[in-house]
Amino acid sequence: MKPDLPKPVARPRDLIVRVEAVSVNPADTKLRRFAAPPDNRPRVLGFDAAGVVESVGSEVTLFRPGDAVFYAGDIARPGTNAQFHAVDERLVGPKPQTLGFAEAAALPLTAITAWEILFERLKVSRDASAAPQTLLIVGGAGGVGSILIQLARSLTNLTVIATGSRPQTVQWVENMGANAVINHRLPLAEELRRIGLKEVDFIASLTASDRHYEALKTVIKPQGHIVLIDDPEHFDIVPFKRKSVTLSWEFMFTRSTFQTPDMIEQHRLLAAVSALVDRGEIRTTMTQHAGPISAANLIRVHDQIEAGSSIGKTVLSGFPD
Repeated sequence: MKPDLPKPVARPRDLIVRVEAVSVNPADTKLRRFAAPPDNRPRVLGFDAAGVVESVGSEVTLFRPGDAVFYAGDIARPGTNAQFHAVDERLVGPKPQTLGFAEAAALPLTAITAWEILFERLKVSRDASAAPQTLLIVGGAGGVGSILIQLARSLTNLTVIATGSRPQTVQWVENMGANAVINHRLPLAEELRRIGLKEVDFIASLTASDRHYEALKTVIKPQGHIVLIDDPEHFDIVPFKRKSVTLSWEFMFTRSTFQTPDMIEQHRLLAAVSALVDRGEIRTTMTQHAGPISAANLIRVHDQIEAGSSIGKTVLSGFPD
């Protein structure tokens, strides 16, 4: 396949990566729908990728040509749905050695999001002797929920309650390690009481935060903490004042968008995730391989994700001949 766009040129801290596999995220579909380039020039979509470093910029110190890597890219730059991709080395991690490229490509964006939710927004302790606390994950079977369950169980002392509404999603979140599963299509407060809980310390609201708004107010403990990643049309924070609840947003592209001084934290956390995978403590969340990276296959996967019934992550690898 001959490329329609020129091969990218590396900035000083860039890697040029030969892309072997990509996965598709809700962020890809939102960018396609709502962020069309004003000049109508072609825009390459895609964030998650796994591949091999082809060449490096003049100031790169973390990687060399030939290294296998995985990462989630930068919302302000061309995406990963291409044969060659330029990415700042500070956003890149070493690919888990025990995973193939397709399995590895399922992880970066969701792993970064989940890690930042747990340790940078909720500030959950990694001390195994910490007092037991409870985390409710609304939307446990999606990409972020799937890895968030695993990280919370592997690295913290949290009791994890995840939501799922279909037999397949309930089974999936149980397989990911959730301590309990409740149905988000039923009143969450009633579902929590069914498993013996009235309130929870932390809530990660990953989807439909506006629909669950009243329940979130009810089930969060006084001085609890809620983090959101979706885009609710309305979310009034004033009623949470009485409980002194902390509300945070998580957006894993903040560091790269604003070139924050701590951008390299995403490299470090991806390296930590890679090590956890290789030690067998967490596993890939890939559930479907959708064929080679092509426009037709990407359109089909975008349609599936927009239907709102995805479990785990869908991956594409290789390019058509």
